[in-house]
Amino acid sequence: MIKIKIPHVFIFLFWIIIICSLLSYVIPSGSFERTTKDYGSITQTVVVPNSYKEIPKNYTLKAALIGENIEGKSSPVSVLGVFSAIPKGLGDSAILVFYVFIIGALFSLIQQTGTINAFLFALIARFKNRPKLLLFLVYMTIFSGASFMGIAAETIALVPVFLVLSKRLGYDRLFGFALLSVPIYLGWSCGVTNPFNVQIAQIIAELPIGSGIGFRLILFVVYAVIGFYFISRYGDKIKKKPSLSLMKNDQFNLDEFGSFKEEKFERKHIYILLFFTVSYAAILIAVQTIGWGLVEMSACFIGILIVVSKVAGMSGDESMAAFTKGLQIMIVPALVVGVARGISVVLQEGMIIDTLLYNASEVLLSMPKIAAAEGMLFFQSGMNFFIPSASGQALVSMPLMTPMSDILGISRQTAVLAYLLGDGLSNLIIPTNGVLMAMLGLAKVSYEKWFKLILPLFIISMIFALAFIAIAIVIGY
Repeated sequence: MIKIKIPHVFIFLFWIIIICSLLSYVIPSGSFERTTKDYGSITQTVVVPNSYKEIPKNYTLKAALIGENIEGKSSPVSVLGVFSAIPKGLGDSAILVFYVFIIGALFSLIQQTGTINAFLFALIARFKNRPKLLLFLVYMTIFSGASFMGIAAETIALVPVFLVLSKRLGYDRLFGFALLSVPIYLGWSCGVTNPFNVQIAQIIAELPIGSGIGFRLILFVVYAVIGFYFISRYGDKIKKKPSLSLMKNDQFNLDEFGSFKEEKFERKHIYILLFFTVSYAAILIAVQTIGWGLVEMSACFIGILIVVSKVAGMSGDESMAAFTKGLQIMIVPALVVGVARGISVVLQEGMIIDTLLYNASEVLLSMPKIAAAEGMLFFQSGMNFFIPSASGQALVSMPLMTPMSDILGISRQTAVLAYLLGDGLSNLIIPTNGVLMAMLGLAKVSYEKWFKLILPLFIISMIFALAFIAIAIVIGY
């Protein structure tokens, strides 16, 4: 049996950057025209259908080594461009990188107060005779948050909590990580009312926001069951026989997050927990209702840091010690976000994303109705590798998928469904998903181990997605 060893995450991502750069030499460059459109109070840049034009390549030694800008031509990604993609990626994702650092600092400080320990031990004691019920409630909370509110990056702060919960209940590190990440991306795929995927896509497709919700609620139930069964099956297997764990040689030492000794749930812990919960809920509501982004969220987390340290009675030195420890924990996860973004940088500079978009759309137009609709699913999954942003992908692909669905006789609602499932499910495995890679880095789970665990679930989920799209065509969804 051939064993594939995936290198360290930074090396792995850098090799992808190199491969994508090489593609810019063989894939024709081209671009669509863009225009701005108003969606309510938001102005966005979208693709103009039928406006694709191929751009001639500039093959010179200078272009290959350091890059060369020539009017009316596109230069392949240079050697310098390969290396500069990383700092450019870090620059482009600076807000998310800072957000990841602040989350680490916040968790470290709250952990220092003993609140997390006290709460987890109280929770485990409360459900000691029904641990599966506890796991299911936790799973459904995340699943619902992702599907209805679009939470994803917001949950990075919860990675250590889920690892501790997993360890206390006798599971491995991978189980704890899956308990958090699986409901995020399966819930995101259902997009019941998710403002970051389904609502944007429906606006672009000129559909009423919230339309088709009944069918998506069926997806919600089906994928919730599939995901929890998959996680539970792995958990039961390794609990019965630890040698079957994909991380059997892992010591599962959580000392990097601080001491996790048993603590009594005291009044100060209740105050800190209540303040954090209410503040966190208020932040999520603000994201949904008044358009807050990572900048505003980061600012609020800084405020929460200050209040928590005061409630806990920590001195300035103690607060800063916990703060800097949190920053140290987040160095790898934060930098992974920037390096992963470097992949998008070289694809954009090589001007090959629009070429891939154009050729895929041409292929879909030549296919029968059901096959074309299911082809949209694979197309959106592939696009997610190059544009790992739900809203960004919607703005690029939906202006093309909407008229295409009209030509093929496929409802626009089905085109939106294909986009939801393609974007959401592929987030389980694509290495350009900065949030996933950051969470893996924080959890100290290699992409190789995660891929090995999640691949069967991804395949099963895609099979169900194909079935749902076929059903949508048959019933005229």
